Amino acid sequence: MYDVLIIGGGVSGVSCALVLGSAYTKPFASNKKIGLIAHQKASSLQNGVYNNAYGIPPGKLGSELLDESLEHLQQLYPHVTPIEKEKVLKIEGSVGNFTIVTNKNKYHSKLIVIAIGSGSPFLIEGLETYVIPHKKALAIKNRIQLQNDDHLVKPGIYVCGTLAGHRSQLSIAAGSGASVAGDILTLWNDGNHVQVHDAINK
Repeated sequence: MYDVLIIGGGVSGVSCALVLGSAYTKPFASNKKIGLIAHQKASSLQNGVYNNAYGIPPGKLGSELLDESLEHLQQLYPHVTPIEKEKVLKIEGSVGNFTIVTNKNKYHSKLIVIAIGSGSPFLIEGLETYVIPHKKALAIKNRIQLQNDDHLVKPGIYVCGTLAGHRSQLSIAAGSGASVAGDILTLWNDGNHVQVHDAINK
């Protein structure tokens, strides 16, 4: 049983995993089991070239960022379990006891974060009733999002990135994933707000 299972290995999913992973020194997060399902082989990030994202050197390729961010996650936070080459097909259950069915396995998790792209159609069974047209994309693009209230789709299921209704900008997706991580850490900390920052000791 995972405490949280993140579905999607792009910007928002990995950002969420990085923040959750970095909280391992906090008593309320130290024993939490966190997993990240890459969900699919491709990400829209693979075709990107970034010249306008804060903190990223101009000309950085999205394909490089994908590889580097996953390496970063595993080097600094090896307690976050990567699940590769599996695609999520179905989600069932309720908060505290979800079952996630992939093309290869079944997983159980108390919480779920959905961090896949906003392309149509949405192919994860069990959440169809939450799919709506994307509110910040051109209709011609045929993008979708999941209905949510500040990233919460329903109790125990969060959505981040473009699928949460945000614009397709790397920094927005990263911030959305980090925001969801903050909400989950706050939940684990009995509702007391949490921020996780490393600092240089003086």
